[in-house]
Amino acid sequence: MHRGASPGDQPLGLTVHSMPSPQRVMEAQARRGSGRWKMLAVMLLCAAPVLASYFTYYVVRPEGRRNFGELIEPQRVLPDLPAVDLGGQASSLKALKGQWLLLSVAGGACDEACRRHLYLQRQLREGLGKDKDRLDWVWLVSDDAAVSDTLRPALTGASVLRVAPAGLSAWLAPGAGHQLADHLYLVDPMGNWMLRFPAPLDLASAAKVKRDLERLLRASAAWDQAGRPAGQ
Repeated sequence: MHRGASPGDQPLGLTVHSMPSPQRVMEAQARRGSGRWKMLAVMLLCAAPVLASYFTYYVVRPEGRRNFGELIEPQRVLPDLPAVDLGGQASSLKALKGQWLLLSVAGGACDEACRRHLYLQRQLREGLGKDKDRLDWVWLVSDDAAVSDTLRPALTGASVLRVAPAGLSAWLAPGAGHQLADHLYLVDPMGNWMLRFPAPLDLASAAKVKRDLERLLRASAAWDQAGRPAGQ
C-alpha cells in the first residue's frame, strides 16, 4: 500500500471491450437496409389504390374539361357479392377484380337499350386494339329472367353474372332522373368504381367513351397489365 493511501482505496480497474468486426457491422447495416426496403415495399403495396386514384385524378382530370364520363368521388370498392354465371356456376362479383371493367346492368329479358349497351361494350373493347385485353366487358343481370338463347351468341367474350339487385343498388348509383340500366360504368383494376357514363348512349357518344378509355389505359400503362394477378 502506498504511503498516504486509505485502506479502502482499490486500484482502478480497466475493462477493454472488444470492437465489432467490420463484417458484423456490414451485416447489421445490410439487415437494417433490407428491413427498410421491405417496409417501403409493404407501404407502396398498401398505397397502390391511393396512388392509382391520384394518377387518375391528376393525370386524367386535368384533361377533364373534355372528359365524357363522370368521376365518382369517393370511389366505391367492388363488393364481394354472390353471383351466378349463365351456366349456373356460383361465383362472386369480386372475382372480376384485376381488370378494367366496362359494366352494364339490365334484366335478363334484355330490352332494346340493353342490347344497344352490349353492342357498344363489345365494340368499345375491340376498338382499343392492342389494349383490349386490359378491359373486360361485363353484363350484370339484375333479376331472375332467363337470357334468350338468341342473345347468347352475341355475348361471346363477355362476362355475364346474375347478381341480386339490392346488392347492385348498394354499390352502383345512377345519375339524377335515371335508373341503373341507363348507364355504362367503369371499374379500375383495383376494384374501384370510378366513372359513370351519361345516358343515353349512342354511336356518337360512344366515341367519347372510347376517348376516356384510351386516356385511362394510357395513363395506367406503367402499373396495369393485361390479365388478372395469380390467385384472382
